Amino acid sequence: MFSKEESRQLREEFWTSFGKSFPRKWILYNTKIKGLSFKFYFDTKKAFVTLDLEDDLENRVNCWEKLEALKSILHDEYLPKAIYEEEFYLDNGKEISRIYVPLVNQKVSIHNKNTWRDVMEFLNNTMHQFELFFEEYRDIIKG
Repeated sequence: MFSKEESRQLREEFWTSFGKSFPRKWILYNTKIKGLSFKFYFDTKKAFVTLDLEDDLENRVNCWEKLEALKSILHDEYLPKAIYEEEFYLDNGKEISRIYVPLVNQKVSIHNKNTWRDVMEFLNNTMHQFELFFEEYRDIIKG
């Protein structure tokens, strides 16, 4: 077990190392579409990359319908393992819509440095594919 401070230091070290290993400017929150953002996630059990819709319901539904229409393209050409969840609840109870790609078939932990390299490569490659898809279809999604 790690203390909260040790855990915090490991998380900080991972994200600093990730930034140095893959130095680039990610889109993340700078999508120019209200409520749409990309996120990295890595904890003691799982790693994934997400596209989150957190706007008011009307705008979220409007954007979600466009993403649903592009689902086969996303799966066929970019991210075959992407999972669509129209109703996803964050830990704080907030409802969002989410498309995410989990790292599967691998036991990973942000506390285990031996898993970091694989997770970094997964996060980098997956986010890159998400961004390629987004750049290609931004105008349709924005609609």
